[in-house]
Amino acid sequence: MYLRIHQTQAGKVVAVCDEDLVGKVLDDGNAYMDLDRYRAFYVGERADADAVKRALHGFVSANLVGKESVGSAMDAGVAGKRDIMYINKTPYIQIYNI
Repeated sequence: MYLRIHQTQAGKVVAVCDEDLVGKVLDDGNAYMDLDRYRAFYVGERADADAVKRALHGFVSANLVGKESVGSAMDAGVAGKRDIMYINKTPYIQIYNI
């Protein structure tokens, strides 16, 4: 997985993407995600599930794309099955702590 943490005025934004999805465009006619154009948003350091779980503390927003990334959010307890959305068969989660 790739993990990138963005520090904003509002707080920490966590972006996580499965490595095999970087550079792809996901489109099912209803939802669209360009992981090539927004590569810089997701690609930071390579991270394992433990690093992702640690990053998912004290964030204002988190965007996770792919089976491994979404699984890490679920394992960390910040998301559940009802929070998962899909583009084709690719899971993703967007979480906002307001």
